[in-house]
Amino acid sequence: MSAGSRKAGLVTGAGSGIGRATALEFARGGAAVAVLDIDERAAAETTEMIRQAGGEALTAAVDIADEDSVRAAVERTVAAYGGLDFAVNNAGMASHHRQLDRLPLDEFERVVHVNLAGTFLCMKYELPLLGGGGAIVNIASNGGLYAIPHAPAYVAAKHGVVGLTKAAAVDYAPENIRVNAVCPGPTGTAGFDRVAAGTDMVARQTAITPLGRLAAPEEVAAAAVWLCSDAASYVTGIAMSVDGGRRA
Repeated sequence: MSAGSRKAGLVTGAGSGIGRATALEFARGGAAVAVLDIDERAAAETTEMIRQAGGEALTAAVDIADEDSVRAAVERTVAAYGGLDFAVNNAGMASHHRQLDRLPLDEFERVVHVNLAGTFLCMKYELPLLGGGGAIVNIASNGGLYAIPHAPAYVAAKHGVVGLTKAAAVDYAPENIRVNAVCPGPTGTAGFDRVAAGTDMVARQTAITPLGRLAAPEEVAAAAVWLCSDAASYVTGIAMSVDGGRRA
């Protein structure tokens, strides 16, 4: 646990999108936040946003696909804050527009390594540092619950993240450490815009979503922050859809 009364933790992929929204939401709730991203300049922008609003944050570059980088970022967080109360593992990469027989092996391996092995590495170094009552949230995807067309590597990796979440939830429950996943539907981020560019994806996704729109990053962030809070003290091992009703 962190030193003092203020909770402290980290968010990966916090330089933009869901990760940035999550870091900002934690800070608004009074937590100290380590803002981790492979793009250190983007992470620094998030940190500055938090500080300008009166919050406490630090910036650390991290490549979640590299074990030494993950270890160093987690250690820096703990050195700064005296412990770890929560972690949101949001960083990852997309892979779309390919059927399985057209997917090169190196792309499949890269997507699985970043999304699944990267989440594993983050948890490997976070879990030993979480005290009783600590919490981890892994940002998976609705693609971790059912198939997304033309995204076999991404779907496989995100299903793995959900499975890894459940396994850790069971193994660490005796230590009162909770581990959950959030599975967003399509969310209005710059990353989604890049994937959707030149396609009718936004219109198609909106049409099959009961609430009739994409999620806002802040709506996904609110779910992640709640799962890390004391209000969710009896919730562990779930994969929470934040998808506008699509699973219904």
